Amino acid sequence: MASPSTFPVSPLALARTGIAFDALCAQAGVVPAPSLGTEDFFRLWTTAEELLDDRSAGLRFGERAVAEGFSHAAIVATHAPDLRRALLALARYKRLTCPEVVDVEAAGTEIRVRYRWLHAKERVPRLLVDTTMASLAAMIRQGSEGRVAPIRIELARPAADAALLQQHFGCTVTFGAMVDAMILPIDVLYAPFVGADEHAFTRIIDGLERQLVESRDADALVDDLRVTIARQLSEGRRTSLAHVATRMGMSARTLQRRLIACGTSFQAQLDQVRRITASRLLVNTDLDPIAIAMLVGFVEPNSFARAFRAWERTTPLRWRARHGAGFR
Repeated sequence: MASPSTFPVSPLALARTGIAFDALCAQAGVVPAPSLGTEDFFRLWTTAEELLDDRSAGLRFGERAVAEGFSHAAIVATHAPDLRRALLALARYKRLTCPEVVDVEAAGTEIRVRYRWLHAKERVPRLLVDTTMASLAAMIRQGSEGRVAPIRIELARPAADAALLQQHFGCTVTFGAMVDAMILPIDVLYAPFVGADEHAFTRIIDGLERQLVESRDADALVDDLRVTIARQLSEGRRTSLAHVATRMGMSARTLQRRLIACGTSFQAQLDQVRRITASRLLVNTDLDPIAIAMLVGFVEPNSFARAFRAWERTTPLRWRARHGAGFR
């Protein structure tokens, strides 16, 4: 499945929150445009954090995004027959609009909804994460008429605003996770949505499927590979070519051949995912480099140190000191 390389930006949605788009771009040092790359998009949200100086702003933004129809979640919540199909639709079609993946997994007694930012090398802005999580919670609450609620929120950032977040979501909030995630009880998977419209939902899905067919290209394979590697890492599984190819439903030889045709290699993509994951863990957690080395699939800490120096031209701890400053 292909994904665009930029995030759409809605000046109207920003204006309704009291933020002038052009002024925000000027403050952030970003050229105003209808869509932005990950670095500029994150810079915009980080600047908004500083201008607003309101720790609950993201929670309000997320609620408003669903209520006013600014998000995919709002469309899904309006028409999906039940929670399962709403989450599956969100997971399948999110990447049509931006380089973000919604990963839904039902296992044991829990449903895990994880958010992965494909090109994020540094921390995801707090305001953006809060908005995203609040939007998902609002979709679920609106669709189920309040009968479904999360049992836990896992955030990748360091601990902050725990009481505020727990009051808003009505559940435990933990910090320092590998990825941002919302956890729901498995027994609500088939909870019906009150605004269900099977005909409208089918029509929307048919249109999105056509977009998927039109968007399939070389980028789709690379994006799917990166997501699969990230999943293997977050689950503590092996990231060898054979293991990753099997999870993608193809042989190692086929995956290698297709990657060569795309002008890349398995090792190059593995290195990229490791680099992004290690960078985020250095910024978002206080884990030491040895622990991070294990989490990104290195058996020997020295191998990780050498790889990190090749990526960033410095040591992990020096990189953390430079990029972790000012974290809120």
